Amino acid sequence: MDFYTLVLGILLVLWSLRGWISALSTSHKRLPPGPVPLPIVGSLIELGNKPNESLARLAQTYGPLMTLKLGRVTTVVVSSATMAKEVLQTHDQAFAGRTVLDSVRVLNHHLASMVFLPPSSQWRNLRKLCNNQIFTTQRLHASESLRRQKVRELLAHVRESAQMGRAVDIGQAAFTTTLNLLSNTIFSLDVARLDSETAKEFKAVVWGVLEESGKPNLSDYFPLLRPFDPQGIRRRSKIYFGILYKMFEEMIDKRLKTRASLHSLPNNDLLDALLDQFQDNSSEFGRSDIKSLLGDLFIAGTDTTSTTIEWAMAELIHNPDSMAKVQSELQENVDEGKPVEETDAARLPYLEAVVKETLRLHPPVPLLIPHRAETEVEICGFTVPKDTQVLVNAWAIERDPSIWKNPDSFFPERFLGLSGIDVRGRHFELIPFGAGRRICPGMPLALRMLHLMLASLLQSFDWKIEGGTNPKDMDMADKFGITLQKALPLRAIPLEAMRSRG
Repeated sequence: MDFYTLVLGILLVLWSLRGWISALSTSHKRLPPGPVPLPIVGSLIELGNKPNESLARLAQTYGPLMTLKLGRVTTVVVSSATMAKEVLQTHDQAFAGRTVLDSVRVLNHHLASMVFLPPSSQWRNLRKLCNNQIFTTQRLHASESLRRQKVRELLAHVRESAQMGRAVDIGQAAFTTTLNLLSNTIFSLDVARLDSETAKEFKAVVWGVLEESGKPNLSDYFPLLRPFDPQGIRRRSKIYFGILYKMFEEMIDKRLKTRASLHSLPNNDLLDALLDQFQDNSSEFGRSDIKSLLGDLFIAGTDTTSTTIEWAMAELIHNPDSMAKVQSELQENVDEGKPVEETDAARLPYLEAVVKETLRLHPPVPLLIPHRAETEVEICGFTVPKDTQVLVNAWAIERDPSIWKNPDSFFPERFLGLSGIDVRGRHFELIPFGAGRRICPGMPLALRMLHLMLASLLQSFDWKIEGGTNPKDMDMADKFGITLQKALPLRAIPLEAMRSRG
């Protein structure tokens, strides 16, 4: 064992020296400033277990456009709205590439992943397919009744808990609601019941993928190590993806069998649209492409929405004055006894401010999925070489004290005077969904679900923390994956709101 460790160490040193020698050929070019890298490892030890916070602290010293050497990977970190605009708008095409994480190479997921594909014709076709089938305004209007039904089921589950005096795991309930919304859109069926073991297991699998992909991975920074998987990240990721892919295989096989029946009627859901592509003789779209796309949709679509709902509810319970204001607004603008509808959102500016403030304080993806420079780019007098990894620290930008007063405080009122600032990628001080051509395609659906689900939970119920904890003493710590989850899940007891009766 010692011999193999020694050989591996020698190979690693030689490989790293090759990288340093290669870097000397571009040393005449002015890279953005950054910390002096240590031999071989570079600045890897600076990342810690919360890279978003570590990189924000480094940016205070080295500036909003900063270079780090992470193993053999040259990385430029963007930490200001101005620099984010340069990367995601001015030079959008040049930075449209992706760094492919080793954790998503399992089962060849990355080869057909809308998230990790380069800006190729394959990527554009997948985006177009998803937009046309799910995310266009017309499709979203057509699926409004489905969202309304899923929220009704959520409220029924919460009402049952209220009657029993039982706490609700807010994140889990929101996750299952979003999961079933997506599964009905894709498969025309629910895949889990609220509060079921199946829903909990599915959430654990999705978080497992995100957690493993969010960890600093030696295999990403030293490609020579990939066959050895020294941290076991690829091995664990393969298990999680395998569980998802098995479910997708079963759904595909069942649907193909149904479609072969002479008496079958089309479901007209996303799976039918994907199988139409699959069975088109002129198409290169295969079964593996379907599974990769479904993996992207379920992983990105369920966790980010449910995590944001959990954070919004936690912040409102933690800040009772804000809770009272949003509930008062709902009472004044939604007729008594009438459930909240998506069209009510335009008359609920404080609710919208709560959603924006939650996305600002707790961006779903604190470090946007890594971009890669397709060509060499000049930015503000600095050179970003081709193939450089580019990290946009949305968490740092959205807590920048030069933009936001009291940036670490939950204060929705700040958006009442800044109503022009939205989260749709046009204002670079607030980019929880990214911006430019790699902006999250599911944003329009996510925003509708966030407003509807949050408003419904607040209209029908009052809330108190399980165990009688004082709201001001709540644990508001987070934990880092690709997404930023609440470290201690929010468990709150619902109380039937007097204002909703009658």
